Amino acid sequence: MRTPYHPDPPVVLDRRDGPYGEVVLRRHGDLLQIIANGMFLMDTSDGRSERLLIDAAHEALDGRPRPSVLIGGLGVGFSLAHAAADPRWGRITVVERERAVIDWHRDGPLGELSKQALADPRTEILHTDLIAYVRGAFASVNEAGIPHSGASPRTYDALCLDIDNGPDWTVTEDNGSLYSPAGLAACRARLTPGGVLAVWSAQPSSAFDSALRNAGFQHVRTEEIAVARGVPDVVHLATRAA
Repeated sequence: MRTPYHPDPPVVLDRRDGPYGEVVLRRHGDLLQIIANGMFLMDTSDGRSERLLIDAAHEALDGRPRPSVLIGGLGVGFSLAHAAADPRWGRITVVERERAVIDWHRDGPLGELSKQALADPRTEILHTDLIAYVRGAFASVNEAGIPHSGASPRTYDALCLDIDNGPDWTVTEDNGSLYSPAGLAACRARLTPGGVLAVWSAQPSSAFDSALRNAGFQHVRTEEIAVARGVPDVVHLATRAA
């Protein structure tokens, strides 16, 4: 979610006010950028870490045939495009809460990256809040993070989440609940046995690794992506017990 320096000022292509604040699509040189409430989220400069998010989750599934994946956050489309380019994936569901971002892909400049993926019959785009969707029938969760009984929501073999700059650096305050005991319990409930949770972060978080273990996940680890400056981007990985 870092952006390289460019001498010319960015040009705003679209600006929307939504239920979570302002979102902006702008062009900066050759790059397209998404800004939310004044915070830089991501651009089209690289995509290595978004692709790793998908690949690391698939590798952790250890050869499971045609696994399903839930991608949290459409963003600039790198994760979706990479998943759809891999015939080993089965159902690909993307949850995006910003209508503007979906529009920028379907009818705007970001479609350059995602056009083929959106046309793939495996792809489903859901316009909803990721936290609400993940919790589903498990919206009622006790303080220990144990979901109450209810109708079973759809489950996935992998959850690949990239809606923040990381568990310690959320885009909006309420996103923090995703990384709480209750939020992680809901993520675990959305996974099939042996399924994988993968979470993108702009920096490592040992506290989040501990939270994953405390939430009952196994094989908790991180994979790093080197960046030009500063600490590496990482993907946090954890497995639901089989």
